[in-house]
Amino acid sequence: MKSHTEYLWMDTSRRKELVHLTPALEGILERSGIREGMMLVSAMHITSGILVNDHEPGLHQDILDWLERLAPEDPGYLHHRTGEDNGDAHLKRILTHHQAVLPVTEGRLDLGPWEQVFYAEFDGQRRKRVVVKVLGE
Repeated sequence: MKSHTEYLWMDTSRRKELVHLTPALEGILERSGIREGMMLVSAMHITSGILVNDHEPGLHQDILDWLERLAPEDPGYLHHRTGEDNGDAHLKRILTHHQAVLPVTEGRLDLGPWEQVFYAEFDGQRRKRVVVKVLGE
């Protein structure tokens, strides 16, 4: 079995943002030379996640609004006693997951008809990274 690893650097302009990763992931897959296997996409920061969903701006806003209702910005989080102000971002990450495993078939990401991959940032405006590891033959 072969493996190939690359890192994507995220520099978001907003504190909360979804970044479309699918084209970059397709490039990584092509460089890997792997035709059959799996791709792991993992956010390497505890205030960000990975989503697989539709590439539709209204849905993206719905997702961000839903997460805000479930884990609102609130100065009362105990985590803020450490001097941080991002307690909500940690909770949002739990709700979205930190990684996704994607199937690779015949050298392509084997996604559903509307599925796309996104980096979900909840405490942005600073440099963060995503690890992408492709395993297979």
